[in-house]
Amino acid sequence: MFKRLLSHDLPGHRGLTWVLVAILVGLALAPWLFPGSKALGVAAKALVFILLVASYDLLLGYTGIVSFAHTMFFGIGAYGVAVASAHLGEGAVSVGLGVLAALALSLVLSLVIGLFSLRVKAIFYAMITLAVASGFQTLASQLSDLTGGEDGLTFRNPAWLQPSFEPFDAPVWGLMLDGRLLTYGLIFAVVVVLFLALLRIVNSPFGSVLQAIRENDFRAEAIGYRTVVYRTLSNVLSALFATVAGALLALWLRYTGPDTTLSFEIMLDILLIVVIGGMGTMYGAVVGSVLFVLAQNYLQDLLKAAGAWVQGVPVLESVLTPDRWLLWLGLLFILCVYYFPTGVVGKLRALAAQR
Repeated sequence: MFKRLLSHDLPGHRGLTWVLVAILVGLALAPWLFPGSKALGVAAKALVFILLVASYDLLLGYTGIVSFAHTMFFGIGAYGVAVASAHLGEGAVSVGLGVLAALALSLVLSLVIGLFSLRVKAIFYAMITLAVASGFQTLASQLSDLTGGEDGLTFRNPAWLQPSFEPFDAPVWGLMLDGRLLTYGLIFAVVVVLFLALLRIVNSPFGSVLQAIRENDFRAEAIGYRTVVYRTLSNVLSALFATVAGALLALWLRYTGPDTTLSFEIMLDILLIVVIGGMGTMYGAVVGSVLFVLAQNYLQDLLKAAGAWVQGVPVLESVLTPDRWLLWLGLLFILCVYYFPTGVVGKLRALAAQR
């Protein structure tokens, strides 16, 4: 039963299995294990990035397509919920309509981009997607009446997802449930279901064809597979999953703006996480996302604590400061790439195979 749930794609390493179990339990029980609004926000962001990076890995790791338009679909999902909720009023109907409209738009755009661009070579396709994503970001910033422009849109969730909503009068396991926790539970459930769906896709015959195209597209074409069709379908599926991730982030933040979903920095974060976790391994999205989000949010706190220990030491005191957290994040990334060239998951699986 457990193997079927994971589509017979087991982690392949005992240590990796325990890490994934710890991440699953930690994220599932985050409101109880890590109380506080910051910790819960970090857990919610990690969940969103797990789905977002896994959807991108379907495109890059399993199909071999480099795209810079992934944040565009991520933003479409977020703006779909925000625009519908802001202009049609709060409620589950508005959220549903926004998600459906966003999925429809992402479907059309990803289909058009795939059919007209995937016939060119990889570098040219990457440049085309970068141009399209930049144009969409500019469009979202200019249509201020619809999208809020540079200021973005702030909206209200349905009543049962608002922080003031409390379904029970007494605490549950020592914690008072409210709309914020229900929103987190919704995000967790959707991410788990869609991640299992992605596992099923990459371990299906369709996923095998995608991997064959990644390894040698000419050979795949020669044995009868229409590579453009499969690449386009991979592009569409990846875009739809990213759209849902954007909608989940919008529900959590109750705000959507160009910087939160459409910025190129988010695209760079996705690429970093894929490299850290391991391309072509869905579990790499889980490990990489958790590691990256934790480092992004708590590295400054660690440097502040370390700086207190070396206070008075001339060189170390100036280096171990919270202001230099990006420097240390870059160093950690370099070390990770050096010691784990195939990603954390890829390295662990290689070690298990050697044994």
